[in-house]
Amino acid sequence: MDKLVIYTDGGARGNPGPAAIGVAIFDIANTHDPIKTYGKYLGETTNNQAEYRALLAGLDLAKDLGAKHIVCFLDSELVVKQVTGLYKIREAGLQELAMDVIRAKNNFEQVEFKHVPREKNKLADALVNDALDKEAGK
Repeated sequence: MDKLVIYTDGGARGNPGPAAIGVAIFDIANTHDPIKTYGKYLGETTNNQAEYRALLAGLDLAKDLGAKHIVCFLDSELVVKQVTGLYKIREAGLQELAMDVIRAKNNFEQVEFKHVPREKNKLADALVNDALDKEAGK
């Protein structure tokens, strides 16, 4: 699996509040059936921190799958613009997470970060909500 497409989402109910992440990974040749999905409850954090943590989880999973080229789709325009250098990162906690993304990016030959509208990120969003709902139901 040389080339992968990753959709990530992070969300918090409240800001900060209970948060979770969702990741859906596809082979570039088949973007209809995910080869890996992942959702995880994070605890209390901000929405932006959850978005970064979802991206980091996606990069880790892609590395484990042996990917060399990846395209990451996020519905957080802020995170995309921060990790591509278009926006400065003022918040210290996000600066640290962005540096983690840069380090993780070095595990691949090529990485692209692209913004996608929320309606095109439904699977990752559903994984976030499933993780939050399961935690709330405990």
